[in-house]
Amino acid sequence: MPFVIHGLPVSQGIAIGQAHLVSHALLEVNHFLVAPRHVEGEIARLKDAAAAVRTELRALRATPTTAQSEVSAFVDLHTMLLDDPLLIEAAGKLIAERRCNAEWALVQQMEHLLEEFDVIEDAYLRERKADVIQVVERILKVLLGHPGQVPKRKEKDKKETDLGTIVVAHDLSPADTIHFKDNQIAGFVTDVGGATSHTAIVARSLGIPAVVGLRHVRAVIREDDVIIIDGARGVVIVDPDERVLEEYRLRRSERELERSKLKRLRTMRAATLDGEAVSLYANIELPRDVTQAREVEADGVGLFRTEFLFMNRDELPDEDEQFEAYRAVAKAMAGKPVTIRTLDIGADKTLNSGGPRTEINPALGLRAIRYSLSEPQMFLTQLRALLRASAYGKVQILFPMLAHAQEIQSALAALAVAKTQLKTEKIKFDDKIPVGGMIEVPAAALALGMFVKRLQYLSIGTNDLIQYTLAIDRADEAVAHLFDPLHPAVLRLIAQTIQTGTRAGLPVSVCGEMAGNPAYTRLLLGMGLRQFSMQSSQILDVKQEILRADAAEVAAKVTRILRQDEPERIREAIERL
Repeated sequence: MPFVIHGLPVSQGIAIGQAHLVSHALLEVNHFLVAPRHVEGEIARLKDAAAAVRTELRALRATPTTAQSEVSAFVDLHTMLLDDPLLIEAAGKLIAERRCNAEWALVQQMEHLLEEFDVIEDAYLRERKADVIQVVERILKVLLGHPGQVPKRKEKDKKETDLGTIVVAHDLSPADTIHFKDNQIAGFVTDVGGATSHTAIVARSLGIPAVVGLRHVRAVIREDDVIIIDGARGVVIVDPDERVLEEYRLRRSERELERSKLKRLRTMRAATLDGEAVSLYANIELPRDVTQAREVEADGVGLFRTEFLFMNRDELPDEDEQFEAYRAVAKAMAGKPVTIRTLDIGADKTLNSGGPRTEINPALGLRAIRYSLSEPQMFLTQLRALLRASAYGKVQILFPMLAHAQEIQSALAALAVAKTQLKTEKIKFDDKIPVGGMIEVPAAALALGMFVKRLQYLSIGTNDLIQYTLAIDRADEAVAHLFDPLHPAVLRLIAQTIQTGTRAGLPVSVCGEMAGNPAYTRLLLGMGLRQFSMQSSQILDVKQEILRADAAEVAAKVTRILRQDEPERIREAIERL
């Protein structure tokens, strides 16, 4: 009998295929004693498995993909976890002390680490908790002799049916997801996961339909069951009848046709029906991401996350290395604006070179601009590199997570020192380089006056703004359903920031996930937003919505929406925009 399961939609699209169940390695670990003479060999087996996973990650980084920036992000984090002595080395000690097998020791150490994360109860660390599990799963697959990737469907199977393959798993790592396009994987569903996990981000970048957080989906689906994934609605249909299959085949064909038409919009100017010009910028992590931004004719780089130049290394990048990276992006964008955010480190993004530091709540501790101001020499080095790069393009500096006027003043004072040094050394730079601030915490959105007086532009980071406003850990599946971009408090903070900045003559952009979601394009336009920054893969979808919208008409409707307090009425009104 057909049945329907509801989960969290993380990547849009429609996939139709046969189920392929992926084993959950954590459930297959047995415990047995190892003879004393074999203990060293068991430790070596564990280290060899970790080395094999490290090699897999290096190969992933070197593999060309349309999700290159997302690949770099999770590869850096997973490699860092592999190198953490609290995982492999500690598991090796367990083998020596208890004479146990490598698989069991690794799982025991993983559970010990996860217990520590649960005690801290921090949003960012819980997001990293999922990555710990994924790294352990990959090591276990090597130890157990399982393939590290989802196998391709045999040729004879492909000839028997036009259906694709739907992967059904307890959880998947981003590394598994990257190979789905090559292996004819149509989509995937998992028991666990959230919309902001690395796996979900990679799925969106590759255009693979996916639904996660389905709880016990792997237990109720059998191998080769026919499945439909509706990635927009978060719906999974198991064993659909022929009528439902035909309906979804038609929907899929219509979507594929629409996607091919989108490519025609590349060179079109983004403007509403009533002539309001809109700028569409790209978010990037590394210089090589500029290629994708140029392919979709982005109007510039709205957010260059510089922390990925600093992570997963023993030494900080020096001034020249940073300068070369920033200059490469500035030159590649050929005169288009390049907004470079200063180091946003802390919480789940740590530096190997910084040494261990214990914080009660890292998400609310020494991170972003606070971290930079606490490390004046490191901050000065980055500011000098940014200024030097400004001689080669239209570079803008962005300070993250501002909350106090003192932070702005201190950051600007450090920038003034960097300028004075470069002038003394007769090194060229843009003396009038624009400086902006990120609005990511409610305190900043509610006290914009102090930012408007001191800065040249504002950028709203909706991911953190929503999280801090609603006190929701967006990576925790238990409360993920409460992470709501359309909460009236969130909408008012965003609208107020846009309106206040605009009245003061400051450009305002949105660079969080909301900017790249076409479902929110008209809403943001109606709030007065004219600068969007998102993943390159989302730009054409958003451009299409802009071309279809009348800015004056949606503005009147959005004004009425913002007066609403009932979430359901807000949602219904936005769907009618």
